[in-house]
Amino acid sequence: MKVGSTASFIFAMLCLAAPALGQKVTFRLEPLSPEFLRLVGENAKLETVASGFGFTEGPMWDGAGFVYVSDETINKIFRVYPDGKREEVIALGDPDGNTFDRQHRLIDCASVLRAIIAVTSDGQYKVLADRYEGKRFNSPNDVIVGPDGGLYFTDPTLDLVGGEKQEIPFQGVYRLDESGRVTLLTRDLTQPNGLAFSPDGKRFYVDDSEQRNIRVYDVGAGGTLSHGRIFGEEPGGKNDGVPDGIKVDQDGNLFVTGPKGVWVWDASGNHLGTIVMPEQPANLTWGDADYRTLYITATTSVYRLRVQFHQWGNTKLNTSLPALMATY
Repeated sequence: MKVGSTASFIFAMLCLAAPALGQKVTFRLEPLSPEFLRLVGENAKLETVASGFGFTEGPMWDGAGFVYVSDETINKIFRVYPDGKREEVIALGDPDGNTFDRQHRLIDCASVLRAIIAVTSDGQYKVLADRYEGKRFNSPNDVIVGPDGGLYFTDPTLDLVGGEKQEIPFQGVYRLDESGRVTLLTRDLTQPNGLAFSPDGKRFYVDDSEQRNIRVYDVGAGGTLSHGRIFGEEPGGKNDGVPDGIKVDQDGNLFVTGPKGVWVWDASGNHLGTIVMPEQPANLTWGDADYRTLYITATTSVYRLRVQFHQWGNTKLNTSLPALMATY
């Protein structure tokens, strides 16, 4: 990695270094490059939006002014507002990753149902897909809408209900089209989890929670994937966090949950630095009116972090801003 060695950067690293021995770990920035501080901001402040959940996942910002949040322990999806107010949307066994489709329907990975579902505003749901070649999915984990309008999702065994049989003998990444057809894109990951597209739609990222790495693929016609290779590694101890949720900004930088917090990567695979969190994060989403705020689901809480540089004014994709953010 090429890192600029300026005096100001060295000073910033000293100021943002790890806390003293024995001190409780709290929010802090761990820069490895000046670019990290340019993106996040030296004076970035983490705010707690709401706490008291069981295990938070699947944040998805809605332009109406709230973020959808799954609670895998309480088994519900909530609307959580910036002031901390929460409203129950649906009671559902182990809801996980969420996105919006092109009709702005909330799409959820329903682990207990072993299905991809559409959730309605009145707390009902419709199963969009629960099988591949007649066999039940393992436990769909995370989902995004692609530039082509298809739903792309991962299907590890991480939340396979105890006692239930694994019917598909691998952990795949799939595309679900609007007709309901499910296409296998790749089966070369051991536990695929978070996923995202590059801003131009030409690269597809997916991380592997078991291998603790991020893979990148070239995207072809119909969402086909090729030339899979390792983009980056996020090593950690046995009880540390693993690569999970992924979000990408307009310049192609990746924000990926991992050990200690959120790892920030540039498009070339350089680890720029880490946003250390007070609780281990699982997922994140862009939000607020200008989509310059990261809403982060971390264990029992939902946090927000206003970043310094995040512009979506000149996207290369012909789509609306909310749909764009659901993709990335």
